[in-house]
Amino acid sequence: MNWILLIIAGLFEVAFAFCLGKAKEATGNEMYLWYGSFIITLVISMALLIKVTQHLPIGTAYAIWTGIGAVGTVIIGITVFKEPASFFRLLFLTTLIGSIVGLKVVSH
Repeated sequence: MNWILLIIAGLFEVAFAFCLGKAKEATGNEMYLWYGSFIITLVISMALLIKVTQHLPIGTAYAIWTGIGAVGTVIIGITVFKEPASFFRLLFLTTLIGSIVGLKVVSH
């Protein structure tokens, strides 16, 4: 169950990064809604991370949490915010995914 919560926490990290990107593009009241969403998703992500680090090694949990956030944020950047998807960017994204999976496999 803790691993599932860690994945959910990582997805909320992606969500708060997405909200930051949308807030940067928005104006007026819409900007404040995106910043409010950022704060809510940030709090949820952190609360879940705190919960799982009570049962999983903090080094592993934090690395996986940031890895999920990094991978998800790059994918959102490419698909939603039209950031470049160069060969080397995708190559290093793939190695990051491999590292996240590897940490899960070797963690007890």
